Amino acid sequence: MTTSPTPRPILARLWPSTLASQLIILLLAAIVAAQAFSIWIFQDERRIALVAAARDNLLSRAVSLAELMEDTPANLQDRILVASSSRFAVFWLGDTPLAPAPGKSRFERRLQGYMADRLEHGQTVHLNILADERRGPRGREADDDDDPPRWRDVPRHERPSNLRKIMNKPEDLSLSIRMSDGRWLNVATSYRPPAGDFLPLLVQLSITVLLMVLIIGFAVRRVTRPLKELSVAAEKFGRGEQQQPLTPSGPSEVRSLTSAFNDMQDRLTRFVRDRTRMLAAISHDLRTPITSLRLRAEFIEDEENRDKMIETLEEMAAMTEAALRFTRDDAQTENAENADLGAILEALAGDQQDLGHQCSVETEGRIVLPCRPMALKRALRNLIENGIRYGDRVSVHAARSAGEALIRITDEGPGIPEERLKDVFEPFVRLEESRNDETGGIGLGLAITRSIIHAHGGRIDLKNRPEGGLEADIRLPLGAGK
Repeated sequence: MTTSPTPRPILARLWPSTLASQLIILLLAAIVAAQAFSIWIFQDERRIALVAAARDNLLSRAVSLAELMEDTPANLQDRILVASSSRFAVFWLGDTPLAPAPGKSRFERRLQGYMADRLEHGQTVHLNILADERRGPRGREADDDDDPPRWRDVPRHERPSNLRKIMNKPEDLSLSIRMSDGRWLNVATSYRPPAGDFLPLLVQLSITVLLMVLIIGFAVRRVTRPLKELSVAAEKFGRGEQQQPLTPSGPSEVRSLTSAFNDMQDRLTRFVRDRTRMLAAISHDLRTPITSLRLRAEFIEDEENRDKMIETLEEMAAMTEAALRFTRDDAQTENAENADLGAILEALAGDQQDLGHQCSVETEGRIVLPCRPMALKRALRNLIENGIRYGDRVSVHAARSAGEALIRITDEGPGIPEERLKDVFEPFVRLEESRNDETGGIGLGLAITRSIIHAHGGRIDLKNRPEGGLEADIRLPLGAGK
């Protein structure tokens, strides 16, 4: 029975799993946050600086015009005022001041003092900042029939003809300078902080992000590519596949890691090879003295002792031959390939059914896994044959479970004592006295099976079933992307 994995939270599912994607997303988030914060801080500063510069320029122009008007003939004054006007400021002379009273705020008083110090004739200056009177009724922009409050105080015949043509918005600063002839030089302005143009900022941010993605992607790929190769090599090596040494690449830390893996692989391979050769040599050398002892035993006159000695020597010879077969098979290098697990199990079950045994197979879907097919068949055959020998009927079930292939082999035999479940995997351990009166073989079957399963990067567990019989659970990795 397979267990379904616990559902991951939505954010965990959306968050990428690779190092490259995580680093790129985190760095992009930091860049966007920093840019947004900078725009928020410096955009208003820029706009305020532009407004301040424009107003300072306006005040200087107003002072110069006031002095010029004192010395200019009346027939030329209107032409000079029209020429000095712009779409942001309108100058005209009238009997009614646009700013009826001096400004009272500290900023207004400071600007009025600034202008009074620069007027040579000591003219009176009224300056009002009208930030709260920029809108008409209901918050809409003022039009010809909806004059701003201060314009209503100026008679229409005194307003310049180009006032509405030049100024398309209500004034936000009113300035009136009293001339020596009693008239007022009025200045209406519509300076606004320039509208925030985010298009250049977005283009700049997009270019920055694009360059960062390219640079970070190249740098991270340089690190993760050798790590990916190392991961694949480690997985294959864990399944017992022969691997060529990796070529160190990337940063120095990754190259050191790759070199360490190559050294570890070489040492483990030589260690296993030496142990296998030693075991094969010992098993081979034992054949000669065992044969010699058997020949000598034939000359013993005591029939009972002779038969027992020959039986013991034959058992030793069988164990030696089994050890030789084990080491010989282990020394063979079978290439790994993708194999259909269901087809392997069906073939093994078919062999047992041809011999008249009861063996059934159930596979949930098609399961393809990287393995050494002949070795895997031998391991599974040992388990199935043990189940048939001690339990008559064997059932095999295969399914996917959390990125692994789960193979469950059950029989209906007497089971194994709980305290001996792990002992049966040791070489030359036989428990025939607890499972069957007949011989259980040499005692290498399960040891070979476990060795093959571990060589594929898997694991095997035995447990007694509550309803009787033994259950063997084998888990094999399906490999990357399976």
